Amino acid sequence: MKILVTGCAGFIGWKVCEFLLRKPELIPGFQESCVESKAAQKVLSQRGSERNKKGVSSWKEILLARSQAQWEKENFKVIGVDNMNDYYDVRLKEWRLAQLKKFPNFEFHQLDIEDFPSLHQLFEKYSVPQSPLPRRERNKPALSKVEGVRVNGVIANKLSSSQLKQSYPSTNQTSVPFSAVINLAARAGVRYSLENPFVYYSTNVMGNLNLLELCREFGVKKYIFASSSSLYAGQKMPFKETLPVNEPISPYAASKKSGEVTCYTYHKLYDIDITILRYFTVYGPASRPDMSPFRFISWIDRDKPVIIYGDGKQIRDFTYVDDIAIGTINALKPVGFDIINLGGNEPHKLIDFLHVIEKYLNKKANIVYEPFHPADMRATWADISKAKEILNWRPKTKIEKGIESAIKWYIENRSLAAFVKIA
Repeated sequence: MKILVTGCAGFIGWKVCEFLLRKPELIPGFQESCVESKAAQKVLSQRGSERNKKGVSSWKEILLARSQAQWEKENFKVIGVDNMNDYYDVRLKEWRLAQLKKFPNFEFHQLDIEDFPSLHQLFEKYSVPQSPLPRRERNKPALSKVEGVRVNGVIANKLSSSQLKQSYPSTNQTSVPFSAVINLAARAGVRYSLENPFVYYSTNVMGNLNLLELCREFGVKKYIFASSSSLYAGQKMPFKETLPVNEPISPYAASKKSGEVTCYTYHKLYDIDITILRYFTVYGPASRPDMSPFRFISWIDRDKPVIIYGDGKQIRDFTYVDDIAIGTINALKPVGFDIINLGGNEPHKLIDFLHVIEKYLNKKANIVYEPFHPADMRATWADISKAKEILNWRPKTKIEKGIESAIKWYIENRSLAAFVKIA
């Protein structure tokens, strides 16, 4: 079992990888994979006829005979991809990545999901020949129709079909490289998307398309796409997944909408099982420095002015990162095609969130109010009925506990955190 996670050094990607590596039993179907593995079957055959008479009562019995750690080492890998861009202080990404590299079954590749040829090579690398089974023919990508993808520094739509074919080899004789692809690589941040919308579309739209096309070509049948609560601007709360989200108020939200639509197309045409997750204001340890939780903690700790855009009464459905990671892993189950909210389901005013930080830092904030940003939403609130029903998921971390954990990480890593540039 190999799972590809893009954006693995990002805030959510790091935590998803960590949970996959620490608690792989959370993965739907993982227990069955343990039982059906060659290692497990070998153990069963060595236990003799007495064991066979009794049968296998649970996957844990096999793992007791041959430790789960050994099974994971031989059969389970998390493949992480990240381009390590400098949208925010890269030292924070390096710290997260260093935590993941402590796991022996984690492998990292620094590459950009916008780079189709490099992604293709990655999929090739993890494809295993099926011999002696018959090698199945795969669909070839529509090379002459690839638009906007870089191939050795040249835009793909300016190359001929034969030139593109020379850029990467055929995959006709290889098997499925990954059990699933979790696409968490993205250009995030509503405000910056107004300054540089092009990078949002090149990553969130074209990068997503690159991954979907490779899933189609290589036969990967499970795909998760990270979307955003930003799509719900102007809708009635609590936000349900069935609401029309056709009026995005930022290029970031528009790019995520584009990604969702592309996902549906690939599900419909190629029967890829796709789960779209709309995340709601994720916070926690080692979070992004362009978001209010990290900024508030850092500013208050360093006695800097705390900037709030608007009056502080805007409402956010804050969701703790561990809960998000577990929900994302739960979403690896087969659903066909579905869009599911992952939110805290307990909205809080931004000013109240700040007051909790003051409480645990035991320091008062010097608040400076700035005009409300036109691309920001006034309020978010997730209806998580589908997450409960389909994923058996609900958030477990209350806001005070989550903030306490975020502050604890900051204090323990102050030598890094206090010097991270606030975006």
